[in-house]
Amino acid sequence: MPALVFMIIVTQLPFVATLVISTLDWNSFRPGEREFVGLQNYKTVFTDEALRQAVANTVIYTVSIVLISVALGLGIALLLDRKFRGRGIVRTMMIAPFLVMPIAAALLWKHALLNPDYGLFNGVLTWIGDLFGFDPPQPPWISDWPRVAIAASLIWQWTPFMMLILLAGLQSQPREPLEAAKVDGATAWQTFRYLTFPHMRTYLELATLLGAIYIVQNLDAVFTITSGALGSANLPFSVYQTFFNGHEYGVASAAGVVVVIGSIIIGTFALRVVSTLFNEEAR
Repeated sequence: MPALVFMIIVTQLPFVATLVISTLDWNSFRPGEREFVGLQNYKTVFTDEALRQAVANTVIYTVSIVLISVALGLGIALLLDRKFRGRGIVRTMMIAPFLVMPIAAALLWKHALLNPDYGLFNGVLTWIGDLFGFDPPQPPWISDWPRVAIAASLIWQWTPFMMLILLAGLQSQPREPLEAAKVDGATAWQTFRYLTFPHMRTYLELATLLGAIYIVQNLDAVFTITSGALGSANLPFSVYQTFFNGHEYGVASAAGVVVVIGSIIIGTFALRVVSTLFNEEAR
């Protein structure tokens, strides 16, 4: 009961307050002119061109980043589940990106990797050009592909998290069925498809759900890499701009409620997709 009361106070009461504020026309520059407008702020969220683009970007980021991170995490987990010399060191190195602070990771991608003048990617292109005797292009990565740059930094940071969860699932799998399948002549693909993949259902669902909940609310990468420019803003960044720059508390609260609802919808959709995959495998 104390834990339940604590959770209600720190999560549900603020959300109820946000719901109430989202029905008000409230600008901090006019603190005494609060007015009830019903669902008008929600209409603004979905009809304003910038906010509508932010909603679309949020969906694109979440779906693409989560799917790619889970796929890469599963592949790396399968490799690290094998025994080889130096496996502990390799695991530690693979986990390292997830331990980097989100702002630091975004700065790393913005300056050390993607900067057109001194970034690693263009440096590699220059080295290849010098090696083969041609003048390679030096693309401004962030300017040309802002959403790809943001997605790449988040995939780099969240793939180790997916790998950790999935590696735990692989190591919890009983070895007797795997050995029996090997004795019976099953190929590595057949063993993975009919034994390992069904066993990983809970872990895949957990990784997908947690990843979707976080990515749909991510602000750090967008704020640091592009500052929402070039059509790359997502809904949390738009909430930040609306609240702190526009001082429109009502519209910002409505957008925040949309973020919460979007988190629930995307998380549910992701779980349905994973469950459908397993149901098809079962048939």
